[in-house]
Amino acid sequence: MSEVLVLVDTLVDGKVGKPTLELLTIARRLGEPVAVVFGEASGVTDVLASYGAERVVAVDDTEVREHLVAPKAEALSELVEKAGPDLAAVLLPSGGEGKEIAGRLAVRTGSGLITDAVDVQAGADGPVTTQSVFAGGYTVQARVTRGVPIVTVKPNSATPEQARGAGTVEAFRPTVSDAARGARITASAPRQASGRPELTEAAIVVSGGRGTGGNFEEVEAFADSLGAAVGASRAAVDSGWMPHAFQVGQTGKTVSPQLYVANGISGAIQHRAGMQTSKTIVAVNKDEEAPIFELVDFGVVGDLHTVLPAATEQVRQRKG
Repeated sequence: MSEVLVLVDTLVDGKVGKPTLELLTIARRLGEPVAVVFGEASGVTDVLASYGAERVVAVDDTEVREHLVAPKAEALSELVEKAGPDLAAVLLPSGGEGKEIAGRLAVRTGSGLITDAVDVQAGADGPVTTQSVFAGGYTVQARVTRGVPIVTVKPNSATPEQARGAGTVEAFRPTVSDAARGARITASAPRQASGRPELTEAAIVVSGGRGTGGNFEEVEAFADSLGAAVGASRAAVDSGWMPHAFQVGQTGKTVSPQLYVANGISGAIQHRAGMQTSKTIVAVNKDEEAPIFELVDFGVVGDLHTVLPAATEQVRQRKG
């Protein structure tokens, strides 16, 4: 059976991120998953194997860790070349780093690239992907017609399913060019822990917009009652009410949770492009003509400062 390379996305505390488990689940549809870990793999091997990884390639990151994404792209291109023509695909998480690595890898290997897929299935002529394109205006299916299919997949595009793989660990030392080491990381700091899920990985996202008036207390309280991540519209970010890291939209982060709750957000195309692949969408807005209501599964016409506290109380009561 053909192999599928899966770039492992690990969290700061060393745990495997949920998007990786989703990628391994998708990879099993296409062939035998091979997990690629940059750095020490001993702490994550069992988890990767429990989700289907037949092999775990531990890439020596001595020449990688102090640099930006170029060395990782070169290392992956070596693994693609080593795998040969039977390689079915390369799957990467669809974040900022994942997409840049994918783009560089596509150039180096002369392969086709598909980004931001929300589904990947096996096809007669290779993997068939589903994407939401043109700011979410269309859903299309596509496949790579040249080289090895390189696909970045949005978080929450599949439900992680366990299936035991062999998990055989192999060490790999890449050859990194001087050009790839042209930019070096001089300092880094861990992200402040908020106690909430990562925005792009969360199963539930609660966002606020201009209608909050800058007061996100009700939005955050409702999010915490659901165990959700907090997001914001561009208007809220531009007004300085929330940092850009919270922005959902075409110029912010793209999310695809099981539940998205938009509060005081009008629903401009800029915002819709970042969230309309959500499985269920709920909106709270006191303007019954707001464009967001054209998109939602459930809508509440009302003041979010009244609706959200009541909803939060109901959630807490039901959770006991």
